[in-house]
Amino acid sequence: MNVDKAKKRIAKQVKKGFKGYPQISIEYFGESADCATAVSVQFVLEEGAEVQTERFNSKTDARECEVIQTALVKIIDRANVSSVIETTGVSII
Repeated sequence: MNVDKAKKRIAKQVKKGFKGYPQISIEYFGESADCATAVSVQFVLEEGAEVQTERFNSKTDARECEVIQTALVKIIDRANVSSVIETTGVSII
């Protein structure tokens, strides 16, 4: 899948806001605000349930990596989530 198409699909889900559970949260990490070298995806089945975390690392900017963005779309689709929350910006590690 094209990286721009994947980013648009994720943004569309994020724009809907919180619609209940199950929920996925996406957060980008990096050594600077310009380049995210890691992505953390957290899945919560229901309120109070244990959080399941998956982390992806990249040598380049993960926000522009076609493989990672496509994987995020597939995770969202397969988990049949109601809400997708994305932290804006890049958290410094």
